[in-house]
Parts: sequence; C-alpha cells; structure tokens
Amino acid sequence: MRYFVLLFSLLILSVNAASHEVDYVIVYKSEKKMYLLSEGSRIKEYNVVFGADPKGHKQQEGDERTPEGKYILDYKKSDSSFYKAIHISYPNEADKRRARMNGVSPGGQIMIHGQKNGQGSLSWLAQKFNWTDGCIAVTNAEMDEIWELVKAGTPIEIFP
Repeated sequence: MRYFVLLFSLLILSVNAASHEVDYVIVYKSEKKMYLLSEGSRIKEYNVVFGADPKGHKQQEGDERTPEGKYILDYKKSDSSFYKAIHISYPNEADKRRARMNGVSPGGQIMIHGQKNGQGSLSWLAQKFNWTDGCIAVTNAEMDEIWELVKAGTPIEIFP
C-alpha cells in the first residue's frame, strides 16, 4: 500500500508539472538548486552543479564560474557535446562591457545541460562535484524533463 501511495503521489506531481507552463527559472548557486516556476509557484526542483570555481559572477572566458543575474534561455541545442543543452544568454551587454574594460573575453556558451555524451551512467558521481566550465549540469533524465517543460525564451535568474 505504501508503494501505491508513493507511486500515485509521483504521478500526480508529474501531471501537475506538465499541466503548468514554466515561465521562469531560478537558480541558487549556494543551495545548488534550480527551480522551475509557473505563475510564481515552484513546480519542479533540481539538484544542480556548476563550474569548478562557482563562487562569484563569471568575469571572463576560462574562469570556470557560472554567471549570476538575469538572462534568457534563448535556444535549445540537441547536438551538444553534452546530453541536450539549453543556452543561457550570457554574456549580456553589462558582461561584455565589464570584460572589455578588463581587457578580457567574457566567454560564452553557458548552458543548462545533462552529462557529457557517453558518460550519463556516471551522473551519480558527477553530480556530487562542480565540474563544468561554467554551465549548470543535471542528470540526463532530469534534462529530458527540463527539455520538455522549458521553452526557448524563458527568463532565468541566477543568484549567488
């Protein structure tokens, strides 16, 4: 009976999430959490990992930091080196200006993605460490779900 209740609860949560349109994504780096929101309500929650040096806002290419601030999830990339990817619109104009003032490249190609292609079975280990070059990583199963729920054009806000 306990398993039936658990299975039923998971089914209801899945149907509930699928019936709401995701209109905002929030990431809290300090919590290692990403939330999908619909009309201000959290409908999904994920444990995430970041760049290998996650503290602080991304300053330049190669610093292994994940940007902080407001961006747009502007396109989906199914032929990525990682299992599916949704591009984050970093760098914005302020990021470009700051990098130009410091004489560096701001970098780019920051995405939400699954595991490195061919290494999905290691996600149980990979998701315990910050390992990306500045992206936000989830398991492949979670990426399948996010891929279906999040449309291109959805705003994302990344907090420290």
